[in-house]
Amino acid sequence: MPENLAEMEDLEAFRLRARAWLAESMPLLDGRTNHQIMADDEECVQARALQRILFDGGFAGLCFPREYGGQGLSREHQSVFNQESSPYEMPVVFNVPTFAIMAATLLDFGTEEQKKRHIPAMLSGEEMWVQFLSEPSGGSDLAGLVTRATKDGDVYILNGSKIWSSGAFRSDYALCLARTDGQATKHRGLTCFILKIHQPGIEVQRIMMVNGWNEFCQEFFDDVAIPEENIVGALNDGWTVASRLLYHERDAVGGGSKFISGSSGHRGAQGAGRGDLVDLAHATGSTQDPAVRQLIGEARALDLVGNQLIARTTKGIMAGALPETAGSIPRLFMATNTERHHDIALEIAGSHAGAWAEGDPSGGVGNEFLMRQGGSLGGGSNEMQRNIISERVLGMPREFAADKDMPFDEVRHNASPSRPS
Repeated sequence: MPENLAEMEDLEAFRLRARAWLAESMPLLDGRTNHQIMADDEECVQARALQRILFDGGFAGLCFPREYGGQGLSREHQSVFNQESSPYEMPVVFNVPTFAIMAATLLDFGTEEQKKRHIPAMLSGEEMWVQFLSEPSGGSDLAGLVTRATKDGDVYILNGSKIWSSGAFRSDYALCLARTDGQATKHRGLTCFILKIHQPGIEVQRIMMVNGWNEFCQEFFDDVAIPEENIVGALNDGWTVASRLLYHERDAVGGGSKFISGSSGHRGAQGAGRGDLVDLAHATGSTQDPAVRQLIGEARALDLVGNQLIARTTKGIMAGALPETAGSIPRLFMATNTERHHDIALEIAGSHAGAWAEGDPSGGVGNEFLMRQGGSLGGGSNEMQRNIISERVLGMPREFAADKDMPFDEVRHNASPSRPS
């Protein structure tokens, strides 16, 4: 590949090159979706192998800088590749959080050594990453976290617990936010660390959800030593890093991230909503029902609006016409659109969503409906997105916080829960 490929290759030439390489190198989906393949590939053995193929073929990390293992290409090149790769199996499990959130945050705050060590390993499939932010006692108050990292020579000793970490059981590293100064105000005494997950002192427990999925995890830390060189950003300035991480998460969940490669088959604001509902209508014999047709039309219209909203917001942020916090707008729309999509699917499926025979193509609708709120939490709850939009986009007054100027150790807060037996 020429060294100056990023400057010399136009989109159509790139499309033809990607099309030929995909046909030669990647397996076809063969009637399944990448979402189904992800569910079957629980430990991501296949995903890691596919990611390595992309990396060796020069199609991994299209928008990442070349000095960190990427291709240095544009958002438009990534969009073209996503179109061309749609018939093929793709390791989409790496998209969120490894690429679009973790690697993006390392690009912003990591040292050169951290970026050169970890980003190529992510892009080659060697490393999967996850975020250790939320805690069992904290609710939506991320800055109120109680997990501590205490300095001991040239290491920090980590104790506490994190929760709702997607795929932590199969991940290799995490960005972990911990309190390093209890005398500072709660937003000022935090530090972000690179944390190797599978090591002595860390226990990962999977959480069984109501629909039988167990993707989420809780982690317990007992005197885990973290080298000082694993600090990301500045000591006690972890809130700045975490805020940027949450920006990248909102961007990814809202459909605006340039680091997402391939299509996962998830429903949402990216235009994947009509086909699955049409298939569902065929499966239930309701394609000629005027009410069902109207519901499918509604879902399609919402998807089109979502795509335009993502494009307009992304363009506005890149041009400086909108602040980066405007990313909360498509993120909020995505969540409400996804919820509505699940509602529509449940209405079309009818009784099939409550009880079904094995092999019934409409049988999974009920299980998926049980998780309809999941998209309302990534990057912060819908209520938090509305606060961000009102305060940081529209300039409305910030809501009152009684503990704003108090040292954290003087703030009343929930105790960290004990480990379940």
